[in-house]
Amino acid sequence: MSIDFPNFLEQITFFVSALLSNKVVLTIIVGSLTLGVKHMLVKVVRNRAISKGKDKRDLVNNIKNFLNFVMLFLLLSLWAGELQNFALSIAAFAVAIVLATREFIQCVIGFFYLASTRPFRIGDWVQVGEIVGEVSETDWMKSTLLEVDIHKYEYTGKTLFIPNNAMITNTIKNLNFLKRYATHHFMITRDQSVNPYLFIDQLQQNAELYCEDFKDVAYRYSQTIERRLDVKIAGPDPHISVSTSDVGDSVVTIAIFCPTERAIEIEQKLIKDFMTMWFAAKHSGNIGLSEEERVSSQRTNMVDA
Repeated sequence: MSIDFPNFLEQITFFVSALLSNKVVLTIIVGSLTLGVKHMLVKVVRNRAISKGKDKRDLVNNIKNFLNFVMLFLLLSLWAGELQNFALSIAAFAVAIVLATREFIQCVIGFFYLASTRPFRIGDWVQVGEIVGEVSETDWMKSTLLEVDIHKYEYTGKTLFIPNNAMITNTIKNLNFLKRYATHHFMITRDQSVNPYLFIDQLQQNAELYCEDFKDVAYRYSQTIERRLDVKIAGPDPHISVSTSDVGDSVVTIAIFCPTERAIEIEQKLIKDFMTMWFAAKHSGNIGLSEEERVSSQRTNMVDA
């Protein structure tokens, strides 16, 4: 049995042409090709990033959004005629449809707002309203954040999904400079049974000692921040001040410019030093006197004796 190859090829060509003229089939082909290319590109970029030890999440996110836009543009072009006829047929319900989908429309508008203004990049720490997190991904509808405890500078393990329209209605604070170094403030409150000025100089020396190993890097980093933001920030030297609370207690406020991962460690060391010196002063007598007054008191006691 012989096969008529010219006729067979003609039938195959006719069949392929019929398939390609079917918009449903073309939609499946365009979608599959786009998703396949996106998967391969993302895999290649991630593998190269892992091998080089670099963070390429921003590039991966941009690739995903670009290919999604290309796929959407191709599908809209393919179905433009049908969509136009559909839009004309439902013109009377256009207002209702807009009202029903306004949240989604606002999210898409929010995406274009984020893409045009670039208030943050993938990997930045941001604060949206009361929410603080690291941006891990953005798309047409939402932004994904890994929640960060801003007081402890560590991840909470929670993943937050914020609609893009919230990025328009809320203030966005870029906290990216806090990701590496931060001006960490904390307060120690005690009663007035001890004069904190007796050991405040020693506490200052301890703070400088704890910050000595990264002092040069902290200085350069603070200078970089000041140049980029055109503002003067506190640091990099530790700063200690004494004040009083509303009820009359002594309040020691400490500010240190340090790596975020070491902020709590240094805070605990300084609190330990403060408590040790405070209780030592309280149990040693002359707790409310300065150094000169304490020496004078000792001389007076010697004369009386």
